Amino acid sequence: MPCTAIQPNLTAREQAHVLYETIPAGLFRVEDEHERIAWRISPEPFPLSPASAQHIEQIGSDLLAFYRSLNALYIRSARGTAPAFIAGYLDQGKPDYIVRLTRQNRFRHDVPGVIRPDLLLTEDGLVATELDSIPGGLGFVGAMAEAYCKLGIEPLGGAEGMPRAFAEMLRDACGVENPTVAIVVSEESGDYRAEMRWLAEAIARLGLGNVHVCAPQHIIFSEEALFMRLEDGREEKLDVLYRNFELFDLLNIPKHELMLYAARHHHVKMTPPPKAHLEEKLAFALLHHAGLAKLWREEMGAEAFDRMRALLPRTWVLDPRPLPPQAAIDGLTAAGVPVNDWKQLLNLGKSERAFVTKPSGFSELAWGSRGVKIANDLTKEEWAQAIDAALASFEKTPHVLQRWYKGKRLRQPYFDRTKDAIAQFDGRVRLCPYYFVVNDGVKLGGVLATVAPVDKHLIHGMKDAVMSPCIVKEDGY
Repeated sequence: MPCTAIQPNLTAREQAHVLYETIPAGLFRVEDEHERIAWRISPEPFPLSPASAQHIEQIGSDLLAFYRSLNALYIRSARGTAPAFIAGYLDQGKPDYIVRLTRQNRFRHDVPGVIRPDLLLTEDGLVATELDSIPGGLGFVGAMAEAYCKLGIEPLGGAEGMPRAFAEMLRDACGVENPTVAIVVSEESGDYRAEMRWLAEAIARLGLGNVHVCAPQHIIFSEEALFMRLEDGREEKLDVLYRNFELFDLLNIPKHELMLYAARHHHVKMTPPPKAHLEEKLAFALLHHAGLAKLWREEMGAEAFDRMRALLPRTWVLDPRPLPPQAAIDGLTAAGVPVNDWKQLLNLGKSERAFVTKPSGFSELAWGSRGVKIANDLTKEEWAQAIDAALASFEKTPHVLQRWYKGKRLRQPYFDRTKDAIAQFDGRVRLCPYYFVVNDGVKLGGVLATVAPVDKHLIHGMKDAVMSPCIVKEDGY
C-alpha cells in the first residue's frame, strides 16, 4: 500500500488529531473510559538514522543465530556432549513434564517464528535488555503503521510490514501457501486478544491467509487433524497453531494436551515451539560464560558471537551454592574486589549498584517487568531483601543479576490533548524490532519506539509514554 497523505500539508497538531482518530481504539486497555488511546501520540514516528536502521537489521540475523545456537547447546548438554550445567541451568525450576516436552524430537530443531528484543538506546549504542518470543504489540504496531501511512509517512518495515511478515512466517512454518491458522490466546494473555484480532483481519484483507483468533476452548481434536470452531459454528482444519500463551501457565490452558499431541504427531505446526529453555533470561549469562566461548563461536560463527556479546548485557545467575575459597564469579566485582559471595553486593552504595535483578523465566513474574528490581532505585535494606529473595527462589524460579544501563536522554514531541497543542518532554527510548523467521532468515516487520519520561527507570507502555513506529531519517538517532 503506497503511503499517500489523505490530507496533505497538515500541521503537526493536525497530524496528531488525525492519528488520534485513526488509530483503532481498544488495542490497549485504557484507564480512562473517556480516552480512546492509552498512551501519548507523537505527530511523527520516532526517527532512526540510516546507520541505526542498518544495525537493527543486522541484529535480527544475529538473534536468529543466537536462538539456534542456544537450542543446539541445550540439546548437546542434555545428551552429554556439552557441559551438563547448560541444560541444568535452563531446566532449573521446571517440572518434569515441561522438561520432557522441551526435549521432544518433534520440536528438536524448532526455534520461535517471531523474535522481539527490547533495545535500550544508550550514549554508547544499543543494548538488548530482554528477548521475547511471544511478544505483544504485533497488531498494535501494525495498526499504528497503517495510521501514519495515511499521513504520507512510511514507517520502517513498511505500512503493511507487520501483517505481511507475520503471514510469511506462518506460511514458511507449515509449507502451505494459504494456511488456515488459529492464534490461540489464553485467559492469562487476554490483554493481547484485541490486537491479534486486528492482525488476523489485516492478513485477511491482504489475501495472505485464513487467520482466526480463538480461546483454547474453541480448539477441536481428532486423530487425523486439529480444528477450530468458528463463531458461526463451522469447523476449520488448522495448518498452524500460533501459541499466544505461556508455558508456565500450561496446566491452566484447556485442551493443551490435545494441542501438543497434534503438534507432536505432525497434524498441526505449533509456533513458537513449546521449548521453555528458549525463554530463559539466564541464556545471557551462558553467552558470557568464559568457559563456553569456544562452543558458542563454533555454533554461531565468530563475528555473530562477538556482536551478540556486545549487544547482550553481562548477566550472572543468582545461584546460592557456595564457591571454593580460591574461586570468584567471572567478571563480577564489588567495590573493585572480585565477588566470591553474593553478600559482597549488599553493602554497595547506590552509585555502585548498576545492576538489575529479574526472574529468568517460567514464571508469571518473568514478563511485563513484573519481577524487575533496579538496584539503585532501592534502599540498602530493599536491595539486600531483593538479593536474598532471588537466591532463596533458585530451586523454583532462578533469578539473574544483570548490568543496568541508563538510556540516552532525548527530547520527544507529543500531542498534549488537554492543551490541544504539541509539547515536548525529556525522555529515554526503548526500541522493539519485530523479526519474523522466513526462508531460513529473518524479515523485519516494524519497530516500536516507546519513549518514557526520564524519571521512569523502567521503560514500558504507560499513559505518560509516547509509543510510535520508527522511520529512517538522516538526522535520526
